[in-house]
Amino acid sequence: MSDETLKRNIEIIQSRMAEAAARSGRNSDEITLVAVSKRHDQKAIKAALEYGITDLGESRVQEAEPKIADLGRAARWHLIGHLQTNKVARAIQLFDTLDAVDSARLAEKIDAEAEKEGLKIECLAEINSSGEDSKYGFPLETAAEILPELARFKNIIWRGIMTIGPYSINENLIRRAFRRTRDVFVECRDVFGVRFDTLSMGMSGDFETAIEEGSTQVRVGTAIFGPRAL
Repeated sequence: MSDETLKRNIEIIQSRMAEAAARSGRNSDEITLVAVSKRHDQKAIKAALEYGITDLGESRVQEAEPKIADLGRAARWHLIGHLQTNKVARAIQLFDTLDAVDSARLAEKIDAEAEKEGLKIECLAEINSSGEDSKYGFPLETAAEILPELARFKNIIWRGIMTIGPYSINENLIRRAFRRTRDVFVECRDVFGVRFDTLSMGMSGDFETAIEEGSTQVRVGTAIFGPRAL
């Protein structure tokens, strides 16, 4: 993909974000665009940064490590994929935020490793809003009761909730999942406080619906970078 095409893709996504925000009576400045750079090389990522991308999402610690070593803190790095407990120690050194904390066991490991290193780690709790067995996350039906228990981890700064919408062409089904996730987010804010401000919903195929339902952070890869290259 040429740099010009990449630039145009970013502009199109930003325009669509603004339009979706306007439809829901919001300002697009309230919504963060995380460019999902997994399986794309540093050349494409550097071009995206030049065209205004500030946040990058990676799914695997081992793939992200050389990219972060090369690009440093030119962007805010999000780990958006499932994190294995044996990779936690490295992940907390590399990433600015862990956006897919999908179990209390994983949160406990993150908290313990952060304590060893004297760190405070920003995290999002992942909710399985679709009920699909292939997805990780706290069950939507019990999340409002379970998530407040995570507040006990003193080395984690809980910034909010992340979900992946249902794999479906049924927009009503997707919208319902996002709406119910937003309800959990609102219910949990009183427990976690003012820094609990991130509702990460929406990817290339459904980010406009997610914004209309209250998302404050969307994760877009293919619509920016094209098909995965690596």
